[in-house]
Amino acid sequence: MSVIDIENQIIEEFCLFDDWMDKYNYLIEMGRNCPMIDDRNKIESNLINGCQSKVWLSAEVIDGKIIFKADSDAVITKGIASLLIRVLSGQTPDDILDAKLDFVDEIGLKEHLSPTRSNGLVSMIKQMKLYALAFKSKQK
Repeated sequence: MSVIDIENQIIEEFCLFDDWMDKYNYLIEMGRNCPMIDDRNKIESNLINGCQSKVWLSAEVIDGKIIFKADSDAVITKGIASLLIRVLSGQTPDDILDAKLDFVDEIGLKEHLSPTRSNGLVSMIKQMKLYALAFKSKQK
């Protein structure tokens, strides 16, 4: 499934909720289903800088596609990581680098996060794209 197709699914899902408390609860539920990072990968080098809470992100390439896993010590942040993983994991480095991630604005996520969580979201996206860039350069 393409990045845009997954983004459209998420937009449709978030449209089902009338208020942001329900959307936060949905994010928390998504965090419970987040592809978990292995405990041995909860290391300093996998911590995302710029997040208020601790967020670990790992990536590996399988058959030319990047697989992300994450964990966080905060449930909302873990839900945000899960959303990004849902969109970007299983995609090629080029697809990840080209992803505009318009769904973040479409569902109103950035505007309903605290400034520190919003910065964390941007930092997670940046790190995922850096992984994609690194894996792409290794492919050459």
